[in-house]
Amino acid sequence: MGVSKSKSRCATVGIQGIAWSFGGMIFALVYCTAGISGGHINPAVTFGLFLARKLSLTRAIFYMVMQCLGAICGTGVVKGYGKMLYESQGGGANVVAPGYTKGDGLGAEIVGTFVLVYTVFSATDAKRNARDSHVPILAPLPIGFAVFLVHLATIPITGTGINPARSLGAAIIYNKDHAWDDHWIFWVGPFIGAALAAFYHQIVIRAIPFKSSS
Repeated sequence: MGVSKSKSRCATVGIQGIAWSFGGMIFALVYCTAGISGGHINPAVTFGLFLARKLSLTRAIFYMVMQCLGAICGTGVVKGYGKMLYESQGGGANVVAPGYTKGDGLGAEIVGTFVLVYTVFSATDAKRNARDSHVPILAPLPIGFAVFLVHLATIPITGTGINPARSLGAAIIYNKDHAWDDHWIFWVGPFIGAALAAFYHQIVIRAIPFKSSS
């Protein structure tokens, strides 16, 4: 019983550590790149913003290609620094965990990406920025926190994709059969989630006028 509780506690700490790492790094990257590219480091987010007509098709494609190349290079660096640990952890490739169906994995990726992309829309909304001057400064914080929360919820199901570039880089460098078995989920799910977030924000939320407080 004691050993079982200890393993469970270690697993929980491990998930929290991974979630904090991803959330913190996304916060830092968005903060650092916001003035250069608008903080585009995720094809799903880029796709959602494209659907919302916030950037052109040419720029969206260019961003997605660069995101994927960056993920491939980054995964290669990780493998080069610790090959044994890298191999023992399956190269960080996203797969649907045992006990869950592909439908479960797809649903987790859709919901997780929806949360992330909708947070991006909310944190960068022009109407809200005009009303609340502090929003642009704080924008990276809720985005990073959304990534943290989504990781807490979906790591046990899919290892958390919500970023097709991250999933592609891991699959290409690891390049084992099981890394590709569920790979489609980590493109289809995030893109559906991003599309739903764009639709919800542009059609539903933007159609509701803001009430100014007197």
